Order: sequence, then C-alpha cells, then structure tokens
Amino acid sequence: MFSVGERFFQETKYKRGKALPDSLIREKPKPYKIYQGVPIFYLPEPQILEGPSIWKVLKNRRSKRSYNSHANIKRETLSQLLWATQGITARVGHYLLRTAPSAGALFPYETYLYVRRVEGLSEGIYHLNIPDFCLEFLFSGDYSFPLQRACLDQPMLSTASVVFIWSAVIDRCRIKYGERAFRYIFMDVAHVCQNLYLACTALGLGCCAIGAFFDDEVNKILNLDGITESVIYLATVGVID
Repeated sequence: MFSVGERFFQETKYKRGKALPDSLIREKPKPYKIYQGVPIFYLPEPQILEGPSIWKVLKNRRSKRSYNSHANIKRETLSQLLWATQGITARVGHYLLRTAPSAGALFPYETYLYVRRVEGLSEGIYHLNIPDFCLEFLFSGDYSFPLQRACLDQPMLSTASVVFIWSAVIDRCRIKYGERAFRYIFMDVAHVCQNLYLACTALGLGCCAIGAFFDDEVNKILNLDGITESVIYLATVGVID
C-alpha cells in the first residue's frame, strides 16, 4: 500500500495515452492579490546594472542562520531583494513576466514579509503588491516569537531583519494543470527562493530557507484559510553576525 507521499507521485505522473483528470475549477483566479484599504509603501527603484559576477555569487552562496539581531537593513536593500524574487522583467499580453520562472507564467505564489528591522518601515506583516511594486501593510506588531514557535522554535526567526513568507494560491495553477499543479507550485517557489539566496549573497546578507513549520500556525498569522491559499515556504534574511 502506498503512503500519502507515494500516492501523490503516482497519481500526478504524466503517462502516455492517459490524461490526468481535468481541473474542476471553472472560474479563473486573479493573477495576483491586492489588499484594498491598507497603508501602502512604495519601494525604491532597484539598481540592477552592476554588482558581483553571477559565478562568484554562486560559489559563495550558503545558508546563514546567525544574524545581528540589532542591525537594520535599508529600504533600498529590501527593494533589491524583492525585485530579485518577484520583479517584473517583461510584459507579454496580460502576463507579467518576472525574475523567476513559473509554469505557464501563472505565478501561483504570493509574497508576504515579516519586517522586524528595516529602515523607514514599521514592524509588522506586509504583502508585496506585484504590479505597483509596493508593500501593503497588513498587521502591526512583533511576530518574531509566533513565527519562531510556528517554525519548530528555530531561533533565527527572532533575530532576522526580515522573514520572507511565500503562500500558494493553488487554483491559479490548478485551473490549467489540474492535480499536476501541486508539483509545479513547489518547483516555482524553489526558483524564487534561490533568487533570494543569490541576491542576499551579492549584497553581503545572510539567508536561510525554512521548510519545517506548522502550516496552520503560519496561515493564522497571515489570516489565510489554508485551503485556497496556504503558506508553502519561508526564508530569513539578516545582517551576518
């Protein structure tokens, strides 16, 4: 008898002569989220014309978990990191192509931030507005301890300057790819996280991806239902101690 994980791989395989079940979704989800009626903070224009070579950055990329808990990062630096992960690089019809690839250019993920120490930004939870490249301020307060607890008490959650939190709007991908979409969603967010790693390395910051977390506890922090949209990945960013 197959385990849950084994069944997932078996039932989402492409097989010649056998199609995966059609998606039952009939209403196309919006390509990105925008929160209405919340404070908005526009980000500085990213500087993308110079920097260390990609080969040097690849060689130096490592997961860094020890941060200076009292150090701020600049708003301009946060803008660089957000552009590296989700910056718009081209427009093709209604598609907003970005710095990381996505199956079918559907970009099923959303970017949230817990901002702890960023110059010019209040502490709290933010959401990245893709088309306007701005931050939407959702909840104020110190979320370092709840996030640390939700991520199996990993201490870097309470010392990072910023925590990136990615969610998946599942039907945004499933409307085209059916149950195969669950594979693509995790591939897509991995591309995004690697871009964050490389950008942090280029800027001399530490970064560490987090895959171990209590899903529903993080969803509760972001006020997500965990069904139509659910957290799938996190990463800490901080000034290296």
